[in-house]
Amino acid sequence: MNCKNCNNTLPTESDFCNICGGKVIRNRLTFKNLFEHISETFFNYDNKLLRTFIDLFKKPEEVIGGYIDGIRKRYVNPISFFGLTLTIVSLEWLFLQKFFPHLLNMSSISPNGDETFASGLFDTMQKYGSILMMLFVPLYAIISRTVFFDKKKYNYTEHIVAYVYILSMVSLIGAVSNIIFVMLGYDLGAASYVNILIQIIYISYSFKRLYQISTGEIIGRAFISFFVYMILYVIVVALLFIIIYFIDGKEAIINIVKGFTPKK
Repeated sequence: MNCKNCNNTLPTESDFCNICGGKVIRNRLTFKNLFEHISETFFNYDNKLLRTFIDLFKKPEEVIGGYIDGIRKRYVNPISFFGLTLTIVSLEWLFLQKFFPHLLNMSSISPNGDETFASGLFDTMQKYGSILMMLFVPLYAIISRTVFFDKKKYNYTEHIVAYVYILSMVSLIGAVSNIIFVMLGYDLGAASYVNILIQIIYISYSFKRLYQISTGEIIGRAFISFFVYMILYVIVVALLFIIIYFIDGKEAIINIVKGFTPKK
């Protein structure tokens, strides 16, 4: 008998491949065993995905620090988790567009109630959200590495790994938050206030656990992070405009600027 995944020769009584770890499947696919497989994959506490999600809530230092220290089998790797998050967020947008299109706006946070600014902000976030998320990973890693310059526990690359996990979790929580808010009748602008607060709290919580520091110290470093963030944010926005220019051309930049310009 050969493994169907890697073609390794196996004893006939084997349940798993000793080379790739793949499970030996002996039965044909039926609705029953398909349902059992889906249930085992997504709803069993012992599976990697659910364990990764729960432990990132309870003890992020074990997921992030464990991956950095070489524990690669216990949890979903950061790139796969990031990709899954982008997929879920895309499905969330489709759901909101289908059932709550009238609340997909930022009017509650637009200056002086200007709908043009709100529409421009929302359209930009919707169209380039994935690019923004990927740009923010190295940006946030620069910020945290700068803020923790006196601690050599994690290097810049390891901060990137941390933020791939952290921003994925923040995005998943934000997706749930968005759905709750629109179901209660609020627009996404109102939800954004809560999502920003969740992001600040979760990032601070994760680095407090990673570096094993006090609450007072993490609050102080969070304030420093804000000032570094404001400087780098301008850089990221400039990079985003450059990327948009090469993808969609000068007209896309002009349209974005017009979208943020209040009507007189």
